[in-house]
Amino acid sequence: MDRDNSIWAHLALFVVGAVYAGNYVVAKGIMPDVVGPSGFIVLRVVGGSAMFFFTMVVTGLFTKSRRVFEKIDRKDWWRFVVSGLSGVAVNQLCFFNGLSLTSPINASLIMTINPIFVLLVSSVLLGSVITKRKLLGIFVGGLGASMLFLSSAENTASEHLSGSTLLGDIFILINALSYGVYLVVVKPLMKKYRPLTVITWVFFIGTVFVLPVGWDQATQIMWGSLTPSHIRSIAYVILGTTFLAYLLNIIALQRVAPVVVSIYIYLQPLLVLALVGILALLGVSEYHKDVNLMTGICAVAIFTGVWLVSVPKDWKTVVGKS
Repeated sequence: MDRDNSIWAHLALFVVGAVYAGNYVVAKGIMPDVVGPSGFIVLRVVGGSAMFFFTMVVTGLFTKSRRVFEKIDRKDWWRFVVSGLSGVAVNQLCFFNGLSLTSPINASLIMTINPIFVLLVSSVLLGSVITKRKLLGIFVGGLGASMLFLSSAENTASEHLSGSTLLGDIFILINALSYGVYLVVVKPLMKKYRPLTVITWVFFIGTVFVLPVGWDQATQIMWGSLTPSHIRSIAYVILGTTFLAYLLNIIALQRVAPVVVSIYIYLQPLLVLALVGILALLGVSEYHKDVNLMTGICAVAIFTGVWLVSVPKDWKTVVGKS
């Protein structure tokens, strides 16, 4: 692995983490009152698919062969379908529906569990070995997530709907599992096809699954009543969280292992916490009320579990080796 390529891959993943962190607060701010969560996903996948197809056509015209569409082997289409279902449809629908019901803090913490799911999926599909150290990590991380769910269940029972809820947390957990499946299944495609080819078809297939679910909410959006702030938020989600983040993620995945990509999810709760703190100081949100001692204990347990699962003893494995 070329060291320069590795550095660029890690830089891309850092940008992705920062963009996703902003998404927790931006998207939460307009759901579900302005845009329904499933309708928001329709805007994401349709807008993302259009931009990816346009980019693929333009870049294809400047290649030596000027061939826009790569030929896809018939045996690989099942991977594209599973990637579209897990990496776009289930992943995004569960995330936005979950985020609309729970707090940005809880959502970002639960997403941190993703490396554990990557390990489990890799074990099932690829036969990866789960060591005693990783088993301990699964237990500790699972314990932290369970405590977080219990806390959200108490909020739900007490009708404390301004913060976290159990149903919202469960949606985010399903989203993390789905994204873990996606990272493992899509990896072989990265070695065989251009990143743009992969992400374009993955989004197109994901759109087919999403449209029947979110179409009604998408048609209910009152476009005439949207403020400039609403438009900027929608643009951020479509251009930043969808187009830029997915493109950078898929490029990085071509150069590093799936578990390295998932490790960068560590950034999200830290950056979300920073954003929540800034918004609290500005007096424009109350998300900081979801931060308490129990949240901190859960975060430490989840971080420790993910560390045991995903970070090898040899740091060279993390920096650039695929």
